[in-house]
Amino acid sequence: MDFLNDWPEDQRDLIHQTALRTCYDADDGQKPLSAAHHAFLDFAKRVAVLEDPMSAMQWIAACKKLRA
Repeated sequence: MDFLNDWPEDQRDLIHQTALRTCYDADDGQKPLSAAHHAFLDFAKRVAVLEDPMSAMQWIAACKKLRA
């Protein structure tokens, strides 16, 4: 919720609003935590703040090779 609350106001949209509301509802026990989890993931994917694990692993491996 802190991450969503700190998100720049000029970049907030319906997906942000829905994710934040769902997180608050889950915190209040009105929705399951899984709903908040999915809502946050949907938001994070939409704004491209999630890293694809496979891409990250390839990047880490490339960095290790450069250091060796």
